[in-house]
Amino acid sequence: MSPNATESAPAIELKPAPFDPRFPNQNQTKYCFQSYLDFHRCEKIKGEGDSVCQYFKNVFSDICPNAWIEKWDNQRAEGVFTGRI
Repeated sequence: MSPNATESAPAIELKPAPFDPRFPNQNQTKYCFQSYLDFHRCEKIKGEGDSVCQYFKNVFSDICPNAWIEKWDNQRAEGVFTGRI
């Protein structure tokens, strides 16, 4: 690999989920679930793909296990999701 190959690759900026004073504990389960709900509520109000809602998507994508997200997405698709969106 030539040294120029790494220079042409786009830089990826990684940002962790910011601190939320509503969830001060080490266990971030509630923060994960609330961010998932907030994202879908935002999309319901603003419309799919709105840039404002991306904040919540970035947060839950960062802190929620992928298995939980897939499970919740499947539950929403089947109409059995317990959260209020």
